[in-house]
Amino acid sequence: MKYRSLVSVALALTMMAASSTIFSQVAKPILVALNKAENSLAIIDPASMKVTGRVAVGDGPHEVVLSADGKTAFVANYGGTAGPGNSISVIDVTMAKEIRRVDVSPLMRPHGLQMLGGKVYFTSETNRIIARYDPAANKVDWMMGTGQNSSHMIAVSADQKKFYTANIGSDSITAFEFQAVPPSGSRITHIPVGKQPEAIDLSPDGKEVWAGLNVDGAIDVVDTATNKFKERVNIGGRPYRVKFTPDGKNVVCTMIATKEIVVLDAATRKVVRKLAIESVPMGIVFSSDGKTAFVTINGPDAVIKVDLEKMEVKGRVDSGKGPDGIAVYGV
Repeated sequence: MKYRSLVSVALALTMMAASSTIFSQVAKPILVALNKAENSLAIIDPASMKVTGRVAVGDGPHEVVLSADGKTAFVANYGGTAGPGNSISVIDVTMAKEIRRVDVSPLMRPHGLQMLGGKVYFTSETNRIIARYDPAANKVDWMMGTGQNSSHMIAVSADQKKFYTANIGSDSITAFEFQAVPPSGSRITHIPVGKQPEAIDLSPDGKEVWAGLNVDGAIDVVDTATNKFKERVNIGGRPYRVKFTPDGKNVVCTMIATKEIVVLDAATRKVVRKLAIESVPMGIVFSSDGKTAFVTINGPDAVIKVDLEKMEVKGRVDSGKGPDGIAVYGV
């Protein structure tokens, strides 16, 4: 009887240890923000809005994405006054440590990161190329030219068969349509839009691409079925980032000239809400339900937490100098 009791206790302890191990392997909710002016990544608890770690990265980090499990961050080191960057930093978020800095030469000025299928898609602005980095193989395993100047941001469909780049220097959107994954059998279409398109996003249903224009104070909408310009949404100011909410019902813009966060109805194209803030809003990401936005702001620098229904700032943290790119997991 005593032996059975000891066995039962041992089994219970083993199960508890196993449960603890499994639990520890599940990544906590996490928010990461890049600081361009100090070449660092801030790791933030999105609930308390407190910085829990900082990691040094390459020169001029602009964009960041998180892996599907939230444990790894990938940073595009775009470069700065010292010259163009040519690397992607791989960050262990749990350990708050750069575990690898990948030299993507001869590709220069990496930007516009997107993570799909366990691989990182990015633009090479200098080389006029879109490329893909495979973390498992630790190499760039695919690339294709855009044929356009300053291909900056990228949007990728969920099935990885359609890509769209915003080409600042060519006033165009380039659409890539592939027959298979990895990308093959491509059709490339250059779509003329307004002046200096930078921000870009693909609607969740895949039917429209919205591109923010740096010069025209507007957003140009492209029909993905025809790959043709559809209409212009005049919004004023400069929409630095243009993002669909997860349900596709709204589009949220960070307006750097007017220091506003603007919410549009995606169907009517009308502005439905605005929030004026003291700083210049930059990057933006959402909670999974689309009710909360996390926004990097410059001058004074911070990351803010915004209730998109009430259009109120609910939290704020000093993340570092010159925050821009931002990503979130598990919120």
